[in-house]
Amino acid sequence: MSVRREFDVLIAGGGMVGAALAALLAGGERTRPLRVGLVEPQPALPPLPADPLELRVSALSRAAERLLVSVGAWSLVERRRPCAYERMLVWDGASAPAGAETLSFDAAEAGEPNLGHIVENRVVAAALIERALALGVTLLRSPVTALELAPDVARASVGGRTVTAGLVVAADGADSPLRQLAGLGGDGEVYPAEAIVTHLRPELPHGGAARQRFLATGPLGILPLADGRVSIVWSTTPAEAARLVALDDAGFAAAVTAASDGALGALAVSAPRVRFPLRRFNAASYAATRLVLVGDAAHTVHPLAGQGVNQGFLDVLALAEELGRALAEGGDPGDPRALGRYARARRADNALMGAALDALFRLFTDQRAAVRRGRRLGLALVNRAAPLKRLLIDRALGAP
Repeated sequence: MSVRREFDVLIAGGGMVGAALAALLAGGERTRPLRVGLVEPQPALPPLPADPLELRVSALSRAAERLLVSVGAWSLVERRRPCAYERMLVWDGASAPAGAETLSFDAAEAGEPNLGHIVENRVVAAALIERALALGVTLLRSPVTALELAPDVARASVGGRTVTAGLVVAADGADSPLRQLAGLGGDGEVYPAEAIVTHLRPELPHGGAARQRFLATGPLGILPLADGRVSIVWSTTPAEAARLVALDDAGFAAAVTAASDGALGALAVSAPRVRFPLRRFNAASYAATRLVLVGDAAHTVHPLAGQGVNQGFLDVLALAEELGRALAEGGDPGDPRALGRYARARRADNALMGAALDALFRLFTDQRAAVRRGRRLGLALVNRAAPLKRLLIDRALGAP
């Protein structure tokens, strides 16, 4: 006798990744019959027209944009004027910003109009939630406080009641309570580094280019914003991060202008500064009985290439594909074969990305003279190696 389930799929976490999965399942040709619940105590709301740009922004790849288009969310994001970036410039701290050793990626080399867009996280999450609800997803505004996983059904305590589902998806962030409730561990470490995030107004036009300079203490990422400003993610030591955040506006502006080697002229502070610790993690398994992990709940990486949320969107696409396949074959969303296929493929890809970013972080913070010379030469060689450069551009565009 089959167990009655309130939902076929219950997604815990209504951030960008969880909301994207809810909308994709509800609107997918093969997954549309699924009853989908989205657990999010504080769903994102779209900003008012006069609201300032949010500090938390992401560099969405072209693949991520296509996902948002497919569920009808991209037109909502466009109302907030996301900033397209056509170029990426990467250089070592010992090189000139526009020298021969600067690695340059250009969308035109891939026949694309741009490499992606800089968007506010809240805007993307709000758009996806709006589309998910329009497509029939049920929103539950209380957290999951307990979880029971059985071969035939998953039971979650939500808002003081028990909710049953064929599959529970943990999309509840890097500290995922559901991952912990399920007893899923993993490998990772806290980096001896923190990141500072803020917005600044440059003296020179940013030209729609994303920039990254590798300094001795960590990378400085500079992302273009639609209002002409730039957003920075500056990774450095915890002590230096504390010192920089404590500076007055003039002192911080001078420090970040120097750190960027004046690539955009003088930079002026135009937003608050926040700092946060950096870490990497990859769950030992992305799936258990009637449970699967996506996004930061499954993996976190160093932010130096801006690939965290894009990897999460690739999780969403892969999981939706496997669930659709399971339904087409007469199975249900908790089919262990489908979850196993998803888990193996995505864990391998995310492990590769995490290892690559970790290696880059360690390579570019190694200050031995021979290593410094070697990496500058390597950037110059990659810039001239068309096949390797195209491979890196494809990855930036979001190709798995």
